[in-house]
Amino acid sequence: MSDEAATAAATETATAPESLPHGIGSSLSPADARAKTEGTFPYAADLWAEGLLWAAVLRSPHPHARIVSIDTRHAREMPGVRAVVTHEDVPGRPLYGRGTADRPVFASDVVRHHGEPIAAVAADHPDTARMAAAAVIVEYEVLDPVTDPEQAFEAEPLHPDGNLVRHIPLRHGDPDAVGEVVVEGLYRIGRQDPAPIGAEAGLAVPRPDGGVELYLGSTDPHADRDALAACYGLEPERVKIVVTGVPGATADREDQGFQLPLGLLALRTGCPVKLTATREESFLGHAHRHPTLLRYRHHADAEGRLVKVEAQILLDAGAYADTSGEALAAAVSFACGPYVVPNAFIEGWAVRTNNPPSGHVRGEGAMQVCAAYEAQMDKLAKKLGVDPAELRLRNVLATGDVLPTGQTVTCPAPVAELLQAVRDHPLPALPKDTPEEEWLLPGGLEGAGEPGAVRRGVGYGLGMVHMLGAEGADEVSTATVRVQNGVATVLCAAVETGQGFTTLARQIVQETLGIDEVHVAPVDTDQPPAGAGCRGRHTWVSGGAVERAAKMVRTQLLQPLAHKFGMSTELLQITDGKITSYDGVLSTTVTEAMDGKELWATAQCRPHPTEPLDEAGQGDAFVGLAFCAVRAVVDVDIELGSVRVVELAVAQDVGRVLNPAQLASRIEAGVTQGVGIALTENLRTPRGVIRHPDLTGYALPTALDAPDIQIVKLVEERDVVAPFGAKAVSAVPVVTSPAAVASAVRA
Repeated sequence: MSDEAATAAATETATAPESLPHGIGSSLSPADARAKTEGTFPYAADLWAEGLLWAAVLRSPHPHARIVSIDTRHAREMPGVRAVVTHEDVPGRPLYGRGTADRPVFASDVVRHHGEPIAAVAADHPDTARMAAAAVIVEYEVLDPVTDPEQAFEAEPLHPDGNLVRHIPLRHGDPDAVGEVVVEGLYRIGRQDPAPIGAEAGLAVPRPDGGVELYLGSTDPHADRDALAACYGLEPERVKIVVTGVPGATADREDQGFQLPLGLLALRTGCPVKLTATREESFLGHAHRHPTLLRYRHHADAEGRLVKVEAQILLDAGAYADTSGEALAAAVSFACGPYVVPNAFIEGWAVRTNNPPSGHVRGEGAMQVCAAYEAQMDKLAKKLGVDPAELRLRNVLATGDVLPTGQTVTCPAPVAELLQAVRDHPLPALPKDTPEEEWLLPGGLEGAGEPGAVRRGVGYGLGMVHMLGAEGADEVSTATVRVQNGVATVLCAAVETGQGFTTLARQIVQETLGIDEVHVAPVDTDQPPAGAGCRGRHTWVSGGAVERAAKMVRTQLLQPLAHKFGMSTELLQITDGKITSYDGVLSTTVTEAMDGKELWATAQCRPHPTEPLDEAGQGDAFVGLAFCAVRAVVDVDIELGSVRVVELAVAQDVGRVLNPAQLASRIEAGVTQGVGIALTENLRTPRGVIRHPDLTGYALPTALDAPDIQIVKLVEERDVVAPFGAKAVSAVPVVTSPAAVASAVRA
């Protein structure tokens, strides 16, 4: 999905005139759009090196087992095999993990989930590598897996750190408060796979200094480098990650457990080693969205105004902690949704099981609770006999209100405006208004449905997400802008994952310096860190760093002219490559003012600090918030149970539109991903074993499944603490649209 922005913008560019304006607010096309559209863009799977070896990984077929022995003799003796590594061959720290380092590079005594790596092989041919991996003999003592997260509280410890990853009790207001009307519900959210369009791949090349270079589609190269270096027993300076094209990212793109064997084999053999995962290995290796169990009780007065919300939230972290603590904080903090709730009492837990590991997937934590609290709002509306949209309007959050965490909402929160926009948008025509042969029934053109069994439903969803990290995370990014010979170059380690950062960086420099030709340098870990490519971080912190660096270069450019004419730089402006003064006395081009000089500047952007939630779930944990409203219209065949999403109307607060085409494509992609969560995507794991780990058994929505998406309103109310005033746009429609679709189906 993450390449949709590139494709949409490329289509627009193909039909747009050459004079398309540049800078902030224009639909500038991504520089790599043509190559990606034509399939010539190089990804890690396309790389090659002299003397290349191929890697394969042996993974556990059991979700829980004790390892009795590992025999690698047969694999080592196979012709063409150059190395076989197990836990005994890890020279440094044996554990790794994105949030918590609790996951072994290779299982040694116990396997805790289906697909856990046991050994890795390097050979001169990919088939040889796979056969050698299969030839490693592992004797298991199979154990009963713990797959129900509710059982994890009483089960024997699955990990030395115990089964409980984190517990957050949130206490806000009066525990004795009660409402005149009470509704309850129990909700289960399934496991969603990020399902990147390209499976994991990478190339590792040994360095003369005893280090290693890895070419990967990493979304957080510096964090990956540090984790890998610790496991390799090397200084971070001797491990370099070069970011290749990222073939789709709706989460932390690269599994570190995939990267680790790759570099280890290159160090062991002294040869370049390439590993290209199969789709099955991709499903087994990377983290998934947390399956969640939610119990809710909503109290309201006779007018439908919320009095108290009580909830229990249980996240299945899978075998290892990963970022489950962060996901739980989001789930507990946003458990009441974008509504004013004077009294809230939430209990949240994340626990280890023998299910596949869960981790960061777009809108983690917030998506699960949104589905539950919006179901509660529908139940409340039905019990009161009130229109569901009207009930929501009576309770919506606004700027200045207080979250259940005690944090005051200081950013723009036009939730009522968003909801009114989707409510008032005209509904799509009913099938009876068209000839019967043109009806598009649930189940498709070849479906067995009958028109008389089809019912139409309309439902609403209101969602919210936090931007950047939370609970004291140090969010910082560094960027350098260099200008020479009329060409500007941006150096920033913010990875382009399809969210459009490289296009935005070009627009910022064009806007600030009046230079049309702007290049963004490839990313590697020799550059200063910029952090992970998630939660809209790079629009905020990396875009902010680029803006500051560009403004510093602008000052260097204008100061000599201002001094010469006896005026301040604030009285000069740059427009369309020309520098002019306020009074018209000065008029020259940027190229003439440069006079062959090279100008450059480096700057950082670090938002204001946050704090961890305390023992009562209170604290200013978030930098900024984004909101979205979705109205879903669905047709349901009540005999067959099939569903067709007719239309999704979306209204979103975006702060400021930086690139209209890019923004629209990101919202549409997020909504489509949400439809997948609602209707088709559920990675089934009976007794901890992933069933059908392929794109045949796991039904992703395609372009043919995408509904009509109407972006009915974009509220541009700038957040004063954010660079450009812009907000992240990708995650909140993913969070909100599943709840809206479920609401429409219930209706």
